[in-house]
Amino acid sequence: MNKMELVTRNLQEVLVEDELKDLFKKKNPVVYCGYETSGPVHLGHWSSIRKLMDFQKAGFKVKVLLADYHTYLNLKGDMDWIKQMCIYWKETFKALGLKAEFVLGSSFQLKNEYFTDLLKLSHSLTMKRALRSMQEIARDIEHAKLSQLIYPPMQILDIKYLKCDAALGAMEQRKIHMLARETLPDMGWKKPVCLHNPLLVSLQGSQSKMSSSKPETMIFLHDSEENIRKRIGKAFCPKERDGNPVYQIIKFHVFPGLGKLEIKRDKKYGGDLVYKSFAEFDNQFEKIHPADLKKGVADAIVKMLAPVRKHFAKNKKFLKPLEKL
Repeated sequence: MNKMELVTRNLQEVLVEDELKDLFKKKNPVVYCGYETSGPVHLGHWSSIRKLMDFQKAGFKVKVLLADYHTYLNLKGDMDWIKQMCIYWKETFKALGLKAEFVLGSSFQLKNEYFTDLLKLSHSLTMKRALRSMQEIARDIEHAKLSQLIYPPMQILDIKYLKCDAALGAMEQRKIHMLARETLPDMGWKKPVCLHNPLLVSLQGSQSKMSSSKPETMIFLHDSEENIRKRIGKAFCPKERDGNPVYQIIKFHVFPGLGKLEIKRDKKYGGDLVYKSFAEFDNQFEKIHPADLKKGVADAIVKMLAPVRKHFAKNKKFLKPLEKL
């Protein structure tokens, strides 16, 4: 697998591929991803963390923005608690093996130069576009607060101030990224390459969203082995691929992480199954019983997240801010 294949595998969109190819010619290009730190790190976040690791292998410098002020502006909690959550998030990334530069938003977003640029950028954005760019990010867009309209221009400026060549995010970030590509050249910075992960569906299927207040919809990366097996065991798993969370976990986590899917079965049910490539698995998907799929996925996720469980078992203090949730 070449560098281009590595960094683009399982992405939903790259804006634009030719610009990304040019970055491979640059010494130490920088890619970043920003995270609101308002809830536990879960499987959905793991997709972007995994992608940052792919970029790292391809020679990129990785920056992670722990977006404390964005979390606050989006009405997700008070600053003292949010900063405690930032520590928990950083510890989770470290436990997963991500070697990145971790940056607190508040470490640079209050500086005079940043604020001056924020005022300048506000001249280029209409209220309508700022509001529209927040549609998938704000909880109640019909009653958006002014703070939530400050969010998009700040996210745009973060790319400049972190000196990034590329920005990674889920598809919900697309509208803000498009604004960044339009406006940053006027702010003295180049258009960033924008890369978008697909949003993973809830464990209950595409009719519900992952929610920290509904643990049954997701798996937290620090979850116990018991909880992982329980939640995957109850997960929606139809014969169709679309909207199937078990299928998505196999595609976005099991094969990128382990390179294979193993399903342990009693000999009377045909014995063990081993798929050494996603294409091989995908070709046989309809023939595999959902219970067998769930068993194989649970075993894989339990194995892959063992370092996170071990890390927090030794450092329980970092989980304390989660008690508020």
